[in-house]
Amino acid sequence: MTIYSQHASRGKTQVLATYQGPEGVVSKTVTSLADSRLAAPIIDALNRISAYATVPVSIHDCRDGQFDHYPRGHIAALTDVAARAELLRGAHSLWYEYVCLRLYQALADLESAVLVLPDTVSRAIRCELAVEEKELRAALADFSGDYSEGDPESERYWEFDHPFVKYDEGRGTLSDETRELLDRREAGLTAEEREKAVANLRLLVTAHSRGGGTRAALDDPSCEVFAEPSDSDGFYLTVQAPKPGDDEASWEIEIGRWEPDDPDEEYGDHTSATGSSVISCGLPAAPDADEIAYLLKSVDDKPRLLAEWAGTPVGTVLAGTTVVVTKRHDS
Repeated sequence: MTIYSQHASRGKTQVLATYQGPEGVVSKTVTSLADSRLAAPIIDALNRISAYATVPVSIHDCRDGQFDHYPRGHIAALTDVAARAELLRGAHSLWYEYVCLRLYQALADLESAVLVLPDTVSRAIRCELAVEEKELRAALADFSGDYSEGDPESERYWEFDHPFVKYDEGRGTLSDETRELLDRREAGLTAEEREKAVANLRLLVTAHSRGGGTRAALDDPSCEVFAEPSDSDGFYLTVQAPKPGDDEASWEIEIGRWEPDDPDEEYGDHTSATGSSVISCGLPAAPDADEIAYLLKSVDDKPRLLAEWAGTPVGTVLAGTTVVVTKRHDS
């Protein structure tokens, strides 16, 4: 329901909460900090928390032709630390559980950011979360017809389908494109299959958060992380989970390379290129999130490592890892 920003005033940095109220769009000071560098991570985390808490209850769940509402249980995590573990235990739907995971991460980031702050500032930020939760619950009660006569008027307004939050952009977690992709992925799944798909999604997203950096792409959080660092000479890394509902598939790590479509062109000066697999590493079981994060960090730090790994023979581990090559595609 709220957008957060910072404002310099009298040598300090104010953290501002901006929302729609009875008199229009207004801003109020949440707290003040001596250093703007301390404010930046707090504002970022607060904006993500507000968005991840608000958007799911502001749109319809249209999976399988239905016209339903998403759960509201995640809202409790804004103020109840014990409730945060529940953000990682549900299996309602791929997109909703994806949002819950992002909310969990944003809350953890906020906790880390306030550790170095004075108690007065920390209390002010936690008070702000309490206000955000209270106002959102009140708005939802009014929307559902559960608002009692005599309840105080809301300070912050909320409108279904028009949440006042700072969205992530592009193909981010809250985009229609991502939600529709994940809805298609889970179409026709049984409850058990959806639970497995949610677990794989959590693993991939967590690994990407820990080690992907800006060069790893999470275009399909349900089954793929793609890393193509600069200076890799056209090599790339893909970590693939089984596609939702495919019980026969296994986890796989693949190294491929872009080849110019015109054989007379050199890579880097090409006009178009096609990717092709070089080696595959079929995994006997789901990896640990830290294992995937380590691979992503390694190629992010040393892009040329991909070329070295691409030359690994079948039956041999990728240098510095425990991942075994199970197939070469160029032999």
